[in-house]
Amino acid sequence: MHALPSRKRTETLDYMQSMLAQLRSMAEAERCEMLAYLIEMAYLEASDLLNGERRSRGAEQKRNSSA
Repeated sequence: MHALPSRKRTETLDYMQSMLAQLRSMAEAERCEMLAYLIEMAYLEASDLLNGERRSRGAEQKRNSSA
């Protein structure tokens, strides 16, 4: 059985995603296309991790409430 992700991890990923969005904007403003692209990939990875954790937490809460 997988342990639920901690709230701290989710908060950390939220923070990193926010910072990545700002860095991407800065890179785009400076016309650093490759850097902006790589930051975008990191942003999307953070999004995927967050979505997976939120689904995992939601499924666990649903199971616990139906028991």
